[in-house]
Amino acid sequence: MLRRFAIFALSLVTACHGHGTDVPGDSKDHTPFHAIGADDVVKFTGTEPFWSGEVREGRLIYVTPDDPKGTAASVSRFAGRGGLSFSGMLKGQPFTLAVTPAPCSDGMSDRQYPFAVTMLLGDQLRKGCAWTVRNSRSATE
Repeated sequence: MLRRFAIFALSLVTACHGHGTDVPGDSKDHTPFHAIGADDVVKFTGTEPFWSGEVREGRLIYVTPDDPKGTAASVSRFAGRGGLSFSGMLKGQPFTLAVTPAPCSDGMSDRQYPFAVTMLLGDQLRKGCAWTVRNSRSATE
């Protein structure tokens, strides 16, 4: 069930980032997404409500203002053609965090991020931005 949702979430997120000949999945390239390696640390942040965290070594840490130390969850990683996802259980609810390459702004700073994230936590959908050390966030001039 979670794997099917992960595939659905990736296709939904990539569909939201525009249409054209470069849409992931429309090309003849069938190699899995590789811009984020299995050993990379993925950091993410979102607003409304505020949430953040990271995925590292098969574990996700999810932080909110009510839980500033964060809650840990084991994740499974799935690399599709247009991005990747991390799925598991968090506070008794299933979740999937989908990460896709797309310019992203947090809407609150001048930072630009290389990845967009969408998180489905239970029945709550959250959107935000992500980065890694190799694909870092940057401030606009």
